[in-house]
Amino acid sequence: MPHVPPPKRHPYDQWSPDARALDVVGDKWTLLIVRDLAAGPRRFVELQRVLPGISTEQLRSRLNRMVADGMLTRRRYREVPPRVEYDLTERAYALMAVIGEVARWGYDWVWSAPRASERVDVGAIFRVAPGLVKPPPDLKGSVSVVVEDQEGESYVLIAEDGKVKMQESKPETTDATVTGSKDAWVAAFSPDGDLGQLQIEGDRRLATQLLEALALGTEQLARATRAA
Repeated sequence: MPHVPPPKRHPYDQWSPDARALDVVGDKWTLLIVRDLAAGPRRFVELQRVLPGISTEQLRSRLNRMVADGMLTRRRYREVPPRVEYDLTERAYALMAVIGEVARWGYDWVWSAPRASERVDVGAIFRVAPGLVKPPPDLKGSVSVVVEDQEGESYVLIAEDGKVKMQESKPETTDATVTGSKDAWVAAFSPDGDLGQLQIEGDRRLATQLLEALALGTEQLARATRAA
């Protein structure tokens, strides 16, 4: 029998699976917290860094609720100063497929170049890759992606068995490396999908297929390929 979360203060009060799901994941920030923990555990301050706009109290309240709902684990380390890390449970990680579909809908219906009010964190798009990108089963390998003017921020996309995993680390070796400024990555992920400003080293086919799927969404990429 799965863990049943405690009732919310303002539930939908409908006996249907979608309403029950929205009782747990429908609050602001919840799905973005899941997205930003998909690559592994983070501390409170690390979540604050990747979630601009959320207040300290909002984040604390949301994390406490997600722990109570069985979505997160909280691990305390006996260190000085104290360290606490949050990680996804299996039920929370299962939402990455849902987040990928939401991102795909976003590409289809509401996507544009960055708005003046939006903070541009290219890593937010990389972090949705496990839910969004569905590579062909024969596409295997790892790609390091680097955002030069975001403190050399780097991520690793790993394609295997028709899935993509994402790591936030600097690996010793990968099959390909893609480097670009923040502006170059914005051009790549904007509606026109211009990858020409990025520098690709190593397995170009692997890097290009993963980036095109991430920039366009899998279905859009398939349609574009058929049209060509």
